[in-house]
Amino acid sequence: MPYLGGEETVRELRRALSNPNVQSDPLRYRNTILKVIRTMSQGVDVSGLFSEMVKACATVDVVQKKLVYVFLCSYATLNPELSLLVINTLRKDCQDPNPMVRSLALRNMTNLRLPSLVEYVEQPLTAGLRDRAACVRRVAVLGWAKLHNLHPSSEIDAAVVNELYSLLRDPDPVVMVNCLRALEEILKEEGGIAINKPITHHLLNRLKECDIWGQSEVLRVLQRYRPQSEDELFDILSLLDSFLVSPHPPVMAATLSLFLSISSNLPVISLAALERVSGPLLAACGSGSREMRFAAVCHIQLLLRSVPGLLGPHYKRFFCGYAEPAYIKERKMQVLVELVNDENVAMILDELKGYCTDVNTDTAQAAISAIGRIGRSYSDRCLQILTGLLGLKQDHITSAVVQTMRDLVWVCPQCSDTVCLALDGCEETLQDIQGRQALLWLLGVYGERISTAPYTLEVLIDRVRSEASLGIKMELLTATMRLFLCRPAETQDMLGRLLHYCIEEETDMCVRDQALLYYRLLHCGIEKTREVLQGRRSDPSLGVLIGRPAKPVSQWARCFNTLEPLSQGAVEAESDSRGSPEHVTYNSKPNADLSDTLSCSHIEEVHSGSDSAMRCSDSSTNVLASSIAAPLSLSLSPAVSPEDFEHLWLQRQALHTERGNEMEGYIEN
Repeated sequence: MPYLGGEETVRELRRALSNPNVQSDPLRYRNTILKVIRTMSQGVDVSGLFSEMVKACATVDVVQKKLVYVFLCSYATLNPELSLLVINTLRKDCQDPNPMVRSLALRNMTNLRLPSLVEYVEQPLTAGLRDRAACVRRVAVLGWAKLHNLHPSSEIDAAVVNELYSLLRDPDPVVMVNCLRALEEILKEEGGIAINKPITHHLLNRLKECDIWGQSEVLRVLQRYRPQSEDELFDILSLLDSFLVSPHPPVMAATLSLFLSISSNLPVISLAALERVSGPLLAACGSGSREMRFAAVCHIQLLLRSVPGLLGPHYKRFFCGYAEPAYIKERKMQVLVELVNDENVAMILDELKGYCTDVNTDTAQAAISAIGRIGRSYSDRCLQILTGLLGLKQDHITSAVVQTMRDLVWVCPQCSDTVCLALDGCEETLQDIQGRQALLWLLGVYGERISTAPYTLEVLIDRVRSEASLGIKMELLTATMRLFLCRPAETQDMLGRLLHYCIEEETDMCVRDQALLYYRLLHCGIEKTREVLQGRRSDPSLGVLIGRPAKPVSQWARCFNTLEPLSQGAVEAESDSRGSPEHVTYNSKPNADLSDTLSCSHIEEVHSGSDSAMRCSDSSTNVLASSIAAPLSLSLSPAVSPEDFEHLWLQRQALHTERGNEMEGYIEN
């Protein structure tokens, strides 16, 4: 619970800081300053004590200095004028014989972040670059990066940049890495630090001296270097080989990124590097850190694009733990789908079946979706599991199963008979929009095989006035139209009622326009309607390709060891398992037949109007026929001048406006 102090607390602290008896006792004085910091951390505004704290920084006690500097850096922007009083003390501390005091003064001098103090900071920072203590040089190097960040538009002196380049050969590895980071920040507009052969070899030779994050930074910067010969390339790869199996995931990931970058023209080496890192990546999947496990699984998904069977024997490492969060479970299930083969399919399906009844609905739906994706290769086993899940009569499970079955029959038509038998009674359990839309799609496409399809649609049509979802209404229209084409006697009356409601009473224009389209399409004849709505069916005896071809490493190498894989895998899985039935396949007949389908005679049967309306319909049909009959093709070198193009474009605009006015008049009449 935060401390709700007020002005009285600040007054008590001010009296204590100004008390000579407290100031004369170093321990009491330090404890009083500690109370100020504690009060500040609890959300109380203690900026009124700034002048008292400025006086307190003039001490030889290092602990007291640290406490005071924390306060001053927090409130310096609110008291820029009083902050000038601190500079003299800080500059004096920069010459203290104690290197810890010097580094502390330099760090806090740059942390004040006041543009008015820049001129006072440059000289101590320059001196700090040549300090004999490594801890001071570390702070001074990063101080120049902070100074540049404070004034991005101002240029750093070339002498300072040269000094930073020379410090790349500093005996202290932390100073060397800090120089890399500072130069990358200062020279950002110029593309960062210039990486040449001498610098590259120097950094590689000192790589083992750096800590984990230093090694990661060096390896990241070296990705811009390109070896000048094949011998140099293999020397670099040999030097980096031991880092590929580093027990530290950041180092391993940065090394693999460098491998893939410099060996992009040698796919054999890239694939060998991927095999080398499989062990460290699997170890990272068992890390105690959730974030580390999630990042490792996401990067494994990238590797499986190019080496699908790389981790096949280790599929059990991707079984989900009970206490794991849902986002890790979902990614692990996506990996399991990629690792399925004839030997482990039974084990993986049994494991996924257990996840389908997880208390977390997202995990359960992800498991059902994963089973559906496996069903594209092993349809009989997966359909048996999915059919059994429908017997649980749980809303979210039934919805996910119906959506998965819809996606499955789209790519595997041979599964349609089993799916049609399993759908009986599902409408009573479904409540969410996505599940009901999937059921409607199945009833429309395979309604001739489902005995209860007309009765299910009739119940929904009777409730259409109270239906809030526009997607359900539009899917209901399409499903009823498709069912009418195969079972007209049972569907004619309900289709008429649905079209009447959607055209005469529906307020949403999308639903109304779709109903009008179907109404006019029916006047074109049953055969034409069947060609548009049903199209050609795939041969149910045909199977699908098992698995997917391996992609070249170059397609995803650039995003390895970045944040992109953390979001990319989820998007791809969603696109793989959803959306396929949304793209309707039409009969591929010559486009010129469309003008006959929407002929003027049929439009006349639908609307009997004035002569002007007929002329408008006739002219619109002619324009449509002329624009569709000729196939379009793009020319890389069009033989038209800019002036001719502008003239033709304006003519087309005028014609479009004229046609629009005619259509408005036709609608009003």
